[in-house]
Amino acid sequence: MREVDEFTIKFVRGIQVLDSRGDPTVEVTVVTEAGGMGRAIAPAGASRGRLEAVDLRDGGKDYRGRGVLRAVEAVNKYIAPAIIGMNSFMYRNVDRKIIELDGTENKARLGGNACTATSLAVINAAADTAGLPLFQFIGGSRARTLPVPLMNVINGGAHAGNKLSIQEFMIAPVGADTFHDAIKIAVEVYKTLKELLKATYGASAINVGDEGGFAPPMTSTRDALQALYKAVSVAGYEPGSDVYFALDAAASHFYDPSEKKYLIDERKLKPLELVEYYIDIINEYPVKLIEDPFSEDHPEYFKMLRSKVRGKVLIIGDDLTVTRASRISKFISEEIIDGAIIKVNQVGTFSEAEDSIRVLLRNDRKAIVSHRSGDSEDVTIAHIAVGFETGLIKTGAPARSERTSKYNELLRIEDYLGGDAIYSGKNAFLR
Repeated sequence: MREVDEFTIKFVRGIQVLDSRGDPTVEVTVVTEAGGMGRAIAPAGASRGRLEAVDLRDGGKDYRGRGVLRAVEAVNKYIAPAIIGMNSFMYRNVDRKIIELDGTENKARLGGNACTATSLAVINAAADTAGLPLFQFIGGSRARTLPVPLMNVINGGAHAGNKLSIQEFMIAPVGADTFHDAIKIAVEVYKTLKELLKATYGASAINVGDEGGFAPPMTSTRDALQALYKAVSVAGYEPGSDVYFALDAAASHFYDPSEKKYLIDERKLKPLELVEYYIDIINEYPVKLIEDPFSEDHPEYFKMLRSKVRGKVLIIGDDLTVTRASRISKFISEEIIDGAIIKVNQVGTFSEAEDSIRVLLRNDRKAIVSHRSGDSEDVTIAHIAVGFETGLIKTGAPARSERTSKYNELLRIEDYLGGDAIYSGKNAFLR
């Protein structure tokens, strides 16, 4: 290892760039004394939990109020002077300084976007200074497991303009021995699905949403799952063996608190009825994972569903857990979740996300590293998934360059590892 002083941060600069939705976001560049450079871009979500770190936006007329010059100023005026001179190798100390500077529970002062971009740029700079790929800087030489991608190929909810309540219908190509074969399976299924949707619903059905998934004019969950089943079969693969299905219900967004019912498939279901609804779906289709099946205010129904499908389907928190180690620990101890989504910008620093990942893995739960619907060419999450050997990653359909950039980086990592690379496959779903 090089001398520690080579890791000293000597330059930090934030600028305003664009994300995949054309909204401004924060990019930060960090340079160390040795010339190591890290750069990171903060993503932004459309479906957000109430307890997430908040982005700092400008308001006003420019960019319809979505500008981030205030967050950029927070980087350059407050964060940069505080962390220049600190040791990037000791990134947790740097993150603690950022947290201390902000001083709020949800990064409201400096902005979650400013904090996230800076924190991720610091670890990238440290890895570059060390002469290591980021995944090896995080996980050491033992990090060699490539994750199964959970690919959002049909959109509903907040990601689409159709009547599907479920937000994401995902495929997981588990029947492969290597990551590059998994990508091949996924691409073939995705393109087959495109042909089938166009033939059934017309050309408008194959317009893609924020995460590259299609948004056909469907009204029921079963319509979407049947389309996936047919696409997998027509592509020459076996649903439930070669390809699993996964759902991100994002149920907080179709829960009506005034009626205390969930609005799904043009029906109004009580929580207990929704439990049975999911069980019926699971019995009909190879759904192996459901994310946020109920509102974040209904953890007791997460637990009830989990107790009924344990060993068959993973019940995952996102809006429920918001990448906070304390909440994850609580819901693990109460036997409510099998795992949680990890989004660095939900908490604002890499260290806080790392704490959540370690809590999950230490308790034999799933840590699913995830993109956001407003993302960028930044590939840091690919390295985080491999570095911690999480076994699962969410980063959208095999389309749109802000999604494929992550898959391409995972393909590069697999090539770099050569014969040492392992693909998670079906093992990623075992509990």
